[in-house]
Amino acid sequence: MSRDSAERLVLFDYWRSSAAYRVRIALNLKGLDYEQRAVNLVHGDGEHLSAQYRAINPQQLVPTLLHRGRALTQSLAICTYLDQLFPTPLLVPSDPVAGARVRALALLIACDIHPINNLRVQRYLKAELGAGETAVSDWMQHWMTVGFSALEAMLAGSEETGRFCQGDQPGLADCCLVPQVYNAERFDCDLSGFPMIRAIAAHCREQPAFAAAAPECQPDAVPA
Repeated sequence: MSRDSAERLVLFDYWRSSAAYRVRIALNLKGLDYEQRAVNLVHGDGEHLSAQYRAINPQQLVPTLLHRGRALTQSLAICTYLDQLFPTPLLVPSDPVAGARVRALALLIACDIHPINNLRVQRYLKAELGAGETAVSDWMQHWMTVGFSALEAMLAGSEETGRFCQGDQPGLADCCLVPQVYNAERFDCDLSGFPMIRAIAAHCREQPAFAAAAPECQPDAVPA
């Protein structure tokens, strides 16, 4: 492998994956060029379940970031890696208190809301538990509403909240927030009770780094 090819950032992603969406935003915020390799999660049994992809990512999930001969997995771990290697701009503030707050907001979304609503959970609900589309939609809406209720309180109750989740610079929490709002909209989750979340997400979407990372702008996006 040449030095140039080793330095290239290669992102295995899927246009509608929330976790991959987070990493696309992070890469864009840092102004990094990267190659995208689509992993279709819904074609056939799912390309992520192939032996070829399992050799890259044993969890068989997206995203995976290839860099310097290593395969990096888990979206928040990837974002932390990018922050350490390309620290301008920082996604997590260097101040310990502010940094802890940003991580808490990001983890609320990435660890408490998203995992119980992702594609493999939806498939299990349908295939193994016999849940119909309405029941799955109700499940999604319920858990997103529970999570957003806590997130809204954390945002609205803090003087550190600005145009973004932490002040007036986008960061890791915003990288997680916008994809989750996108999912909520997909599943007709009522967001009327979350004005702070809606305002921050709307402001984020006006920024070029977020707009370029949007699912509908990805090369593997399927037209509506």
